[in-house]
Formats: sequence, C-alpha cells, structure tokens
Amino acid sequence: MFSTIGIPGLILILTIALVIFGPKKLPEIGRATGQTLKEFKHAVQDMAREIDHEKKSDQ
Repeated sequence: MFSTIGIPGLILILTIALVIFGPKKLPEIGRATGQTLKEFKHAVQDMAREIDHEKKSDQ
C-alpha cells in the first residue's frame, strides 16, 4: 500500500502534518498512533490464540 507513495509523497505528507499540527503535537500524535497499533496487534493475537484453542478443543 505505501510502496506506491514514494519518498516525495512521504515528505509532502509529513510537511502537511507539520503545518497542520505543529512541531509540538507531532510526537504526541505519533506516540498515540503507536500505542493504538500495539493494542490492536495484541487484540488480534489474543483472538487468534482463542480460535486456535477452540479448534484444538473441538478435535
């Protein structure tokens, strides 16, 4: 998905984000996004473990 954006596109997106949110807010937004992705990853892993456990108990 991001392979089609390229370096110039990423620089443009970062510049727009810097203008909109300012340099003080960007680290906070990045931290919140990382935390959200981490929680989502853990939730998906827990669901996968639960599904595997159910499959093993049905056999």
